[in-house]
Amino acid sequence: MKKLIVIGGGPAGIMAALMAARGGAAVTLWERNDSLGRKLAITGKGRCNITNRCDNRELVRNIPGNGAFLYSAFSRFSAEDTWNFFTLSGLALKIERGRRVFPLSDNAHDVVAALESALARSGVEINYRMRAKKLALRQGRVCGAYDYTGRLHAADAVIIATGGVTYPATGSTGDGYDLARQAGHNIVEPRPSLVPLETEESWPAEVAGLALKNVELRLCAGEKTLDKAFGEMLFTHFGISGPIVLSLSHAATAAPAGGKGLTALIDLKPALDTQQLAERLRRNFDKFSRKYYINSLSELLPSSLIPVFARLSLIPEHKPVNQLTRAERGTVLNLLKALPLTIKGPRPLAEAIVTAGGVCLREIDPKTMGSRLTPGLYFAGEVMDIDGYTGGYNLQAAWSSGWAAGTAAASALD
Repeated sequence: MKKLIVIGGGPAGIMAALMAARGGAAVTLWERNDSLGRKLAITGKGRCNITNRCDNRELVRNIPGNGAFLYSAFSRFSAEDTWNFFTLSGLALKIERGRRVFPLSDNAHDVVAALESALARSGVEINYRMRAKKLALRQGRVCGAYDYTGRLHAADAVIIATGGVTYPATGSTGDGYDLARQAGHNIVEPRPSLVPLETEESWPAEVAGLALKNVELRLCAGEKTLDKAFGEMLFTHFGISGPIVLSLSHAATAAPAGGKGLTALIDLKPALDTQQLAERLRRNFDKFSRKYYINSLSELLPSSLIPVFARLSLIPEHKPVNQLTRAERGTVLNLLKALPLTIKGPRPLAEAIVTAGGVCLREIDPKTMGSRLTPGLYFAGEVMDIDGYTGGYNLQAAWSSGWAAGTAAASALD
């Protein structure tokens, strides 16, 4: 029986190990921690958003970081296949808003337990506290890996599934990049994705903790809109966070200088076009015509945001509403449709949910996840230059690429 080593016990590595074992290989899974799925257990705030039950085209669209590379893998192991895999493993699932799939128990540890049971049934040997220091190469081909004691573990193929460099406390410290370089691979510079953004302005700290729902956020470079998203965002002591900010962070960190100097424009009333909002403002100002300007905003804005908004409008707080000029009313209208913030940059990599960048995809076969440079070497998951939005897309990328790598590696060993 041919031997195969999978380095990394996260979702991609576990799936790769399972598929290789089911394909007839003798599989050893190396995990540097004392348990599997450390990062998986904390995803989705401990609930684990396993996948998104959409079609393959939608999966690709929601992976802005090279999602098209995964089209072949998705066609052979789709979100529907992920659903079937876990339900057949005895894990009850449910679908929530936006087609997001979670375990019925809302407990990520149940997902890890289901995977551990599947590994046991498939005969995968798990070596805990095992970390790969170096690939073993012979005549340009992988023939095993060295652990940190210097011991050689012979194998006919190796799959690298070590993740990126986010959440380093879970074991994602970039080991896979070093191993890939040893085999001649290039690494696209890792950068944070799905990460909060810092702002040049300090006023978000004044409203830290305020969540805005059903707003639209546009990320702009000058007059050009790089990306936009609708939903919920959050003000913090350093800037902005929340679901739509995390989604736009991919475009921000991909921009020159890591997004520094970009403008984020918040449309506080996206359901109304400019004309409709102007009419709404007219009615509002008529209603509060005898009040001060600062007191006329109570039906338009959250209370904690009103003092900041009034200051940014440059209109005296205690100016009577019936004395507002046409230009001042226009300023209020424009701020409601495009409240500006200047991006200073992303929060550190360690605070990001996923890593953008990684092993260069031009050097990987998208059908097999096999190295185009070094026979016997395969990749799976976040170690590659792939990253998606929130909503289960990154985990689906892990399941599908792991399935492809494990299946192809076992087949090549026949």
